[in-house]
Order: sequence, then structure tokens, then C-alpha cells
Amino acid sequence: MTEQPPRLAVSLLMLLALATLWGGSYSLIKIGVATIPPITLIAARTIIAGSLLLVVLRLRGLRLPTDRRNTCRFIIQAALNSVLPFTLIAWAEQHVDAGLAVILNSLTPVFAFLINALITRHEAVTGAKLFGVALGIVGICLVVGPSVLGGFGSGVVAQLAIILAAVAYGGAVTFGRTFRDLDPMMPAAGSLIWGGAILLPVSLLVDQPWTLAPAMSSITALLVLSVFSTALAFVLYFTLLQRLGSVGTTAQAYLRVPIGVGIGVLFLGETPSPNAVLGLVFVVASVIAMTLPAHFFFRKRKS
Repeated sequence: MTEQPPRLAVSLLMLLALATLWGGSYSLIKIGVATIPPITLIAARTIIAGSLLLVVLRLRGLRLPTDRRNTCRFIIQAALNSVLPFTLIAWAEQHVDAGLAVILNSLTPVFAFLINALITRHEAVTGAKLFGVALGIVGICLVVGPSVLGGFGSGVVAQLAIILAAVAYGGAVTFGRTFRDLDPMMPAAGSLIWGGAILLPVSLLVDQPWTLAPAMSSITALLVLSVFSTALAFVLYFTLLQRLGSVGTTAQAYLRVPIGVGIGVLFLGETPSPNAVLGLVFVVASVIAMTLPAHFFFRKRKS
């Protein structure tokens, strides 16, 4: 059913809020890792956000399943959706701008499609999606290519780490289809809690967080990242899935790219290179081609 105008307006505002929260998360990570090591930052992020989502589930009268099958699924989803990508992005942002991280990590739909086309084959391979893949590859080449030509330094490795994070997110999207038997918020909460459980001992061993002296700006960024850009963002995301459906909700994927880059420019003083700006155009076009439904490209004329 089509939403009534007032309800639709609220949904669109929620969509814009979600894109802003997720787009802004890269700048928050950049501020956080300035004085908090990546593993500790992400361990805290996942534990705080996962705990808040557990509270939301309890308020809704739901309990997180703890049987062996679901626990194994939560752990796999945690590895693909938080442990690997969150940590890779946090480490990479010690060496690259937040805006560049937004651009490269927004290629998740491209890698989700490639995993589908090469391995799972659960969706049809369309011309529009192939076109989107091509645009995404061009975008990667425009952003990463000049750095590679300049030498294989830490900046190049960081950019490749962000691309690897996008691959992990693509795997998470694919594996996430196995949770259709659960309330959508359960895999989000379960994967975050297990992500924190995996990262916490690593943080204690590697970073010894009791010896750290993080700046107040990093602590504030961590709290905002955990509460708003993770926990609240997930609540908005799953609410929008119910209100707009999966196709409508994917609009945030291409809204958050320019929003995320703009936040980096306004609040961190970043200046994207011409290649990054051109790459952004190709990446946004790629994400649009990958996420819009087929009838947007092939409309039947009314007789």
C-alpha cells in the first residue's frame, strides 16, 4: 500500500536521518582513532550498541535466541558485519580521510552482487547491475589508481583495507538472508554482541585499554558513534524496512556518500582530491544502478 503524505514525509525524514547517521560515522571514527586504538574503539562500539539493541528488544517483548544454530549464525554475521569491516575501516582511517573511506566503502552493493553472481546465485544478473559493477570498478580505479602509481605506501594499503571491508559487508548482506526466520533486529543485536565478545579480549591483550588516555573528543565520538550511528541507526533501518520496504530503504546507500563526504569537509576540514570527487560520481552512479529496481530502467509505456 502507498503511504499517505504525512506518513511518507516522516519516512523520508527518517531516511535522511539514517543516511546522515551512517555517512557521519566515518568522521566519528576518524576523531575516535586519533587517541583510541582501532580494536578498542570498535570493541567498545559494538558492546555499547549491541547492549542498547538488547534493551530495545526487551522493550518490544523479544528475547535474543541462544540456541547453538542461531549462536553460530550470529558469530558468522558478527565477523562479516562488524569485526572485520569495522576494524579495517577504523585502522584505515588512521591513514586516509573519512570522505575517502565513505566513497570506497559504499561499493558494498557491487561486491554483494559479485558474490551472488559467482557463488550463491540467488538473484538474477541484470544489465543494470552489470553496468553498476562497471561504474564501481571505474570509481575504484579513479580513487585508488593514482596512489598505486605513487608507490605502495600506507595510504594504498589503507584504501585496500576499506575495499576489503566493503567485500565483508557484501558477504554480510548475502549471509543476512539466512535470518528471515527471525525478527530483523535480532541479527543486528546478536552480531554486535558477539562482535564485542570477539574483540574485547583482543583489545585487552593488544591495546591494554587501562593504560590509554583518550581525549574527550575521541570519547565523545565513540559514544555518538555507538548510540546514534550504530544503535539508533539500526532501529531506524529496521523501521524503514517495514515502512518503505527494502527497495525504498536502499535509497540511503547513495544518499550517505555525498552526505558523508560533506560532513568530512565541513567538520574535519578535508579537501577531496579531484580524482576522489570524480570517483565519488562514479560510485554514486554505481550504487544507484545496483539498488534501483529494474522498472526504473525499463518502464513499460501505458497503452
